Amino acid sequence: MISLSDAQARIFGDIKQSRVVEVPVADALGLVSANQVSSAVQIPPFNSVAMDGFALVAADSAGASSSTPVHVPVIETIAAGQTATRRLEPGEAMRIMTGAPLPDGADAVIMVELTEVSDVDGTETVAFHGAVEAGNHVRPAGSDVEPGDVVVSAGTVFNPSHIGLLTSVGVATVEVYARPRVGVISTGDELVRPPASLGPGQIYDSNRPMLVSLVEAAGCSAVDLGHVSDDEALVEAAYVAGVEECDVIISSGGVSMGDYDPVKAVLNRLGDLNWMQIAIKPAKPLSFGLLRDTPIFGLPGNPVSAAVSFELFARPSLRMMLGDSKPFRRVVSAIADEPMRRRADGKTHFVRAVASYQNDGAIHVRSAGAQGSHQLSALAASNALAVLPDGAQIAAGGRINVLLTSESAFSASFIVE
Repeated sequence: MISLSDAQARIFGDIKQSRVVEVPVADALGLVSANQVSSAVQIPPFNSVAMDGFALVAADSAGASSSTPVHVPVIETIAAGQTATRRLEPGEAMRIMTGAPLPDGADAVIMVELTEVSDVDGTETVAFHGAVEAGNHVRPAGSDVEPGDVVVSAGTVFNPSHIGLLTSVGVATVEVYARPRVGVISTGDELVRPPASLGPGQIYDSNRPMLVSLVEAAGCSAVDLGHVSDDEALVEAAYVAGVEECDVIISSGGVSMGDYDPVKAVLNRLGDLNWMQIAIKPAKPLSFGLLRDTPIFGLPGNPVSAAVSFELFARPSLRMMLGDSKPFRRVVSAIADEPMRRRADGKTHFVRAVASYQNDGAIHVRSAGAQGSHQLSALAASNALAVLPDGAQIAAGGRINVLLTSESAFSASFIVE
């Protein structure tokens, strides 16, 4: 057996970044910026109003209170997207909405709640029931972004806020690392696709749809290459067609150290594959190599093993291809809410687990259920893999490292105030 770190080093050394492509900003979510992006404009582009109220000269409100209000005429109303038709002079006010440009001559906004509007001799008049200072509820031009400011650095993984920021400065397209097209193949005569009925010795093909989903969740484009029976000619045709269409191929099954398997025979003949036995549980067997310069991942056939192998080897590789400088899942220290037992066998164990914040402010973890490599129910219930080093026994209350596989499911059980 080889160590997890040695296996990862063998694989990651053959992973190359995807080509750089230009995409619309709206399509960049989850992709990685290939270049830094600077703004050509200032944001806000003008002094804008942060609150519905009345634009005024702040000095006009001096001494104003609910008992001694200051009254001035309202000469105009300005909605967002409109500009004042003339300059505001001392002793005047303009009704103004959030986001509208501050009129020339005004230096503050008083919010509606501190005012009262009335009609005085046919003239709309506003009473100020409080004093404000210059700059009150005004967003100065350029207070967010100035021309030349870097709004996105090279290597940034675009999130929804980046999409909004880039759009706000008028950027329509960005250069990113292309999403790899990842072909997914399942092999084996025993596999059946729902809703077909199961025959003797048959099982449903759960690996392929699971791996397709994992590929998509990793930010790549999955290509379902289908199920291939145990026929060497069919297996060869599937891989040859796959490398013509895809940047990466992921298959499940046919990587154990058993008897003859057509997958192993085909890949040994066509490509340069490394067949590994890794000191981990589950997911001990793995093959990796290149077929016509296309990375090929041969994952174990047991569904839990396939998923764990994907998390430890394929997913980081795909994120590296996407240009992600932090391709690995987050690992946190957690408190075990129950004993985590195992026997010494020379392997690191990855326990399907549930991690959550508790009211003590710490992260806690417990087993998600049965840990057999065929038992998908515990995997589906988990959001983490608890890492048990060889021979380590973790008592309840002890500390354990946890690899978070689903950040969206990892939520606090309390409100942070």
